[in-house]
Amino acid sequence: MKHLTFELQEDNPNEPAVGLVVLQSDETMEHELRLWLPDSVRLFHTRIPNAQEVTAETLHQMKQELPKVTALLPDTTDFKVIVYGCTSGTTVIGEREVEAAVKSIFPNTAVTNPLSAVKANLAALNVKRLAVLTPYIPDVSKAVMAEIESAGIEIVRAASYHEIMDNRVARISGDSINSAIDELGTPQDIDAIFASCTNLKMHSLIDQASARVGVPIISSNSALAWHIQHLLSLSN
Repeated sequence: MKHLTFELQEDNPNEPAVGLVVLQSDETMEHELRLWLPDSVRLFHTRIPNAQEVTAETLHQMKQELPKVTALLPDTTDFKVIVYGCTSGTTVIGEREVEAAVKSIFPNTAVTNPLSAVKANLAALNVKRLAVLTPYIPDVSKAVMAEIESAGIEIVRAASYHEIMDNRVARISGDSINSAIDELGTPQDIDAIFASCTNLKMHSLIDQASARVGVPIISSNSALAWHIQHLLSLSN
């Protein structure tokens, strides 16, 4: 067999690498981020074990797993951003704790999560009054909303499906989501609507729904896509 020689080439700086820590139960985030992000962004995925039942207790269990699964991303890749993909998980674990866990493996990489991304996106849009849609059980919903309110945003009204099973959240129909958005968008006394959870399918309906109710609609995944691109622009 002939021994071939080869040359190595450096990674293209115009094709930045982004790492995604995706929940084992998540069926939506990877697909929606791929649709929202430019094709030039290279996405690398790792999965974190989690329970199908979304409660404060099960969400907190991911904290100890986060460094382990982050370490499964290739350490030879120059990641510009790493994402922990859980809104409610970040709420329970804490934004700083999530960042510290990821940076324990990739200390020089920017870190984001849906909660931090939503706060940054709402601030960029100068949102002061917000309506919130969540799929969660009440105590998890209240915790997420308290985090948003801590950023100085008034939550005018909120609605939830009170669903505990993450696999069912991924299957909430577009009609059900549109109906909730129409209800939350009336009256038009708000600056935006936030639909929480990376497993809630929003990509196919968010633009038309926003045009219909007359205010921006931000989802966990749309905020992540926006924040990833913002962090990538800072790294250039």
